[in-house]
Amino acid sequence: MMKAHSLSDKNTAIRLMNSYGSQKKPFLFIVDFMAEHSIIQPLIDLDPEMLQFCIHGFGNGQPFDAGTGKKMTFSKFPVTFESYAFQYDKVAREIEYGNSYLLNLTCPTPIAVNLDLHEIFDRSDAPYKLWFNNRFVVFSPETFIRIENGKISSFPMKGTIDASLPDAEQKLLSDPKELAEHYTIVDLIRNDLGGVASQVKVEEFRYIGRIETNYGALLQASSRITGILPDNYRENLGSILFRILPAGSISGAPKERTLQIIRETETYDRGFYTGVFGYFDGNNLDSGVMIRFIESTPEGMIFKSGGGITSFSEAEKEYREMIAKVYVPFT
Repeated sequence: MMKAHSLSDKNTAIRLMNSYGSQKKPFLFIVDFMAEHSIIQPLIDLDPEMLQFCIHGFGNGQPFDAGTGKKMTFSKFPVTFESYAFQYDKVAREIEYGNSYLLNLTCPTPIAVNLDLHEIFDRSDAPYKLWFNNRFVVFSPETFIRIENGKISSFPMKGTIDASLPDAEQKLLSDPKELAEHYTIVDLIRNDLGGVASQVKVEEFRYIGRIETNYGALLQASSRITGILPDNYRENLGSILFRILPAGSISGAPKERTLQIIRETETYDRGFYTGVFGYFDGNNLDSGVMIRFIESTPEGMIFKSGGGITSFSEAEKEYREMIAKVYVPFT
């Protein structure tokens, strides 16, 4: 059975993933934001008392049932705008200097909720769900990469708007800031995939998805980028995954310099938030970005959220988006 402290460093994680892939051995992987700490575990060895996951209906957790559970109460206590603006201004200066073109700035938001992390996992309706040992829960709408019969696909999600606004979809698609942000991230992901695959192309650009939350619906824009992996991709799963980490949609571009700015600007440790998790079934692989993330701390529940900053950004709009992403996908 898996132990709570069974973390692997980067080199060990790559070796294990490559080994399990070459054996066509199904396994789960969880990688933190900086790709420094990982959990790599054969599916057959997962202990549901310590870890449960559900990806597009497959996993070792219970199926979602909207009719169960007590009525939820949920409150959020975001950082002040002044505190957010201090970090935002630092990022804006770096963008003005040309050190970054897109940076995903995130913040921790204390929340008060009358459900524990496992109850949130059980009741959440999301394509990528993970509960880990009462330390954190993820209910993510965003695919990282999917590998199906040697074809790799990535689905970066950039652009969010309140679905109740008049002409919300058109406003999202016509917003120059959102368009610039999306172009930047698509170009970054295309370059990332080009390092591991051939015939890389954008198959869908800025399609709209809808997410139902306890505060109403959100619209989000995504794209689909694909490529063809070498025939020996299974024995190189770890090498492929870590080559394209951290995920571009929650770091920025250019990636290395932007990661440095994130470390210098954000006031907390992201940990596993904005990392990735997924599973390999012996042939194909599916994974999600660990956004929509609640962590249990000695000070209480913390919800981590953020958004992409570009030269077109406005501090107040970005602050509101960061707060809007503090939700659970059920009522």
